[in-house]
Amino acid sequence: MQKPVNSPTLSSSSTAEDRADYIVARLEQFIRDGRKDEQGMSFDKWKQMARSEIAIAVTEAELSQQHDELHSKRVLFVAASSMITIGFWGTVTSLDKIDYLVGAVICGLAGILLILAVGDWRIRSWSERRQAKKRREILNRIEGLNKRIKRLEKELDAEADEYEDLMKKATRRRKSMSFSDG
Repeated sequence: MQKPVNSPTLSSSSTAEDRADYIVARLEQFIRDGRKDEQGMSFDKWKQMARSEIAIAVTEAELSQQHDELHSKRVLFVAASSMITIGFWGTVTSLDKIDYLVGAVICGLAGILLILAVGDWRIRSWSERRQAKKRREILNRIEGLNKRIKRLEKELDAEADEYEDLMKKATRRRKSMSFSDG
């Protein structure tokens, strides 16, 4: 695919709006190259809507990436802290410097904290996948509704054309009958 002549270039530090402008410019070139004479929304309105939607999508993707990094760092920190705690108190207990029960409780709490952190990370990941699946299903339903609406519009237009033809025929008949009567 050729790069549009007037499209902006992207760098690794481009903002979401820059990326959206780039994508819109590519789409604009594609539409202009393959334009057809059909009714629809104006290109400027489409361009504005597409830019807005793409910017939102890119921003959401960036936020999701930052969110994942935050959870990964949290799990890594809790895992390191738990392992150090378990190692330290396990060593203290094995050297008979502390009662076994106290050492076991401390190590158990550190292990439970580690399990909770990893579990929270996995549950959030599962929840985010489930929400993404719901969004895809909703978008598919909306797309299906749009297709049905367009099909119904075409059917209504065809029906309106049929009624117009019938009205024209009825008017011609009425005129021809009034001429033959007079």
